[in-house]
Amino acid sequence: MTSLEAARELLREFPVVDGHNDLPWALREQVRYDLDARDIAGDQGAHLHTDIPRLREGGVGAQYWSVYVRSDYAGDKAVSATLEQIDCVRQLLARHPADLGPALTAADMEAARAEGRIASLMGAEGGHSIADSLATLRALHTLGVRYMTLTHNDNIAWADSATDEPGVGGLSAFGREVVREMNREGMLVDLSHVAATTMRDALDTSTAPVIFSHSSSRAVCDHPRNIPDDVLERLPGNGGVAMVTFVPKFVLQAAVDWTLAADENMRAHGFHHLDTTAEAMKVHRAFEETNPRPIATVSTVADHLDHMREVAGIDHLGIGGDYDGTAFTPDGLSDVSGYPNLIAELLDRGWSKPDLAKLTWRNAVRVLGAAEDVARDLQTTRGPSNATIEALDG
Repeated sequence: MTSLEAARELLREFPVVDGHNDLPWALREQVRYDLDARDIAGDQGAHLHTDIPRLREGGVGAQYWSVYVRSDYAGDKAVSATLEQIDCVRQLLARHPADLGPALTAADMEAARAEGRIASLMGAEGGHSIADSLATLRALHTLGVRYMTLTHNDNIAWADSATDEPGVGGLSAFGREVVREMNREGMLVDLSHVAATTMRDALDTSTAPVIFSHSSSRAVCDHPRNIPDDVLERLPGNGGVAMVTFVPKFVLQAAVDWTLAADENMRAHGFHHLDTTAEAMKVHRAFEETNPRPIATVSTVADHLDHMREVAGIDHLGIGGDYDGTAFTPDGLSDVSGYPNLIAELLDRGWSKPDLAKLTWRNAVRVLGAAEDVARDLQTTRGPSNATIEALDG
């Protein structure tokens, strides 16, 4: 049996839980949620990284669909756009009930796996989505959101982002209250995108395991979006999971400098640097013709996992590809069908099948279940917080 055959066999039993996929935003940007125009029941390879046939081919058993909205959205605009994203996911589940199973709990994930469906969860990407309101946070949880990334690319009033200048120095008093309320609700605290100071403050505050839904190792690739070793070292004590991402500009050092130049070129042409519309991609491709981009590979991603396993341990690793949220992908991981290639690479590096089962399925299911356990305990000792940012931060 080849390594790839062995990888596919393993994924049939322990499929991938992927921590982050931006399909809803791509559907918003490309077709304004016209799901007939981008019917993921069939091949959408000309437009998207994601469709149901390729999820099946890739051995995906659970997906956190990101209900991301841009971090320059604020207040009611951010909240309403997040609700539209949630509605998109709910429409997808209603259209594809044989393939996508709604999931709110770890038990739901296991039930979907037993039924042969892809467990579908939601994660909000950025604290701007709650507009400084703990009641809005609870409402998102009620609607099915099971993690919130504390920031996106820009600071918010109560938390610093990895890709912005320091603001409050990590988490403010209100930011720590947000973390405590997420613990009480059973919503996972996601530390992708946040500054290292915010990571450390969140770990100091959270009584539940945290996740990194799509981040890699800063020691392997020195990008601020990645996780420093001192933070990875704290995951065993916290119980959390770091889900390695595939984005070339976060995993390949040579791609970091290239991306800075490419982003500046996008802005010079009047586009947001994260824009993946057809017009924006023409600008990207023209830049690439004269400035060939460094190519990440499956091996590049595996290097991160090898290091992260050494630092955090196998019980604290997962996968978060960031498909449909990035313009470029590594060779061998071009879309959601590629996960078996990564598992085959790790088999070739000597990773055991029990360790790979933890990476793909068991760790991610465990961490959600642990957050549920913490929430049940906290709800017996205190009620919902009605604190305000004005009262706590002044």
